[in-house]
Amino acid sequence: MHNGLLKFFSMFSVIRGYNILIIVIAQYLASIYILAHDKPLRQVVFDVNLFMLVLASAVTIAGGYIINNFYDSEKDLINRPLKSTLDRLVSQNTKLSFYFVLNFLAVIMASYVSFKAVVFFSIYIFGIWFYSHKLKKRPFIGNLTSAILTITPFFAIFMYYKNFEHVIFVHAIFLFLLISMRELTKDLENIKGDLTQNYQTIPIVYGEMASKKMLTLLCILTLIPIYLLLFKFKIGYMYIYFYLSIVLLVVFLVLLWWSKTKWHYVIGHNILKFIIVLGVFSILLIDINVLLNRIL
Repeated sequence: MHNGLLKFFSMFSVIRGYNILIIVIAQYLASIYILAHDKPLRQVVFDVNLFMLVLASAVTIAGGYIINNFYDSEKDLINRPLKSTLDRLVSQNTKLSFYFVLNFLAVIMASYVSFKAVVFFSIYIFGIWFYSHKLKKRPFIGNLTSAILTITPFFAIFMYYKNFEHVIFVHAIFLFLLISMRELTKDLENIKGDLTQNYQTIPIVYGEMASKKMLTLLCILTLIPIYLLLFKFKIGYMYIYFYLSIVLLVVFLVLLWWSKTKWHYVIGHNILKFIIVLGVFSILLIDINVLLNRIL
């Protein structure tokens, strides 16, 4: 029993269950408030097609974390020794078997929605594998691919609702820039393991100083979608989140230029993660009255 529980937690650690839960919540909140804001709440929440798309996304991402863990096992021993010890309680063969089962389930769930959804998730699964196997070790293209793959589940829902309002693209650009910053900060954090395993990341190829300059540029670029969302679109009380984001990004920048050790970068990484997660729940602030009206 004790061993089984440990293996469960090991697998939960490998697939990063907490991340997947946040993505599921984000997909539903984005559907209710942004992508299908004109539809009755019940119609969105109890839409079986949407449920299948969210579920297919969740299991595909879980599979992605497994294959990533599989290819990064040596690197993670150096970068994340504690997590790596927990992750190794489940054998590589078991992880791979689970990976294929999850991908098969994703395609089955997508087939409930449409043939286009099957094609979409098949490409997404291949994209995650190709990134983990080949692209991850390359500077720029690895970071760019990772950021694109992270926002791909939202693209599935976006295509389902076919809502092409400008505000959606601006939200997407803001999220994309934040994720790109997080990926580059993660590379700074993982220099030691990446160097040992011959990963050609931006900090290794171009140095820490160049990486810090790139992060500063990305930080400044996030101000463009923030400005547009604050002054050109109706976002209700979500303006509180964007002003708070500016403050947190300034804190991140100050810390970044002061950073010398891995733990400084870990704190910076967690600040960006906090902004992203907070952004998910702050979608609730877009229009509280609209939600109440749709419930009632």
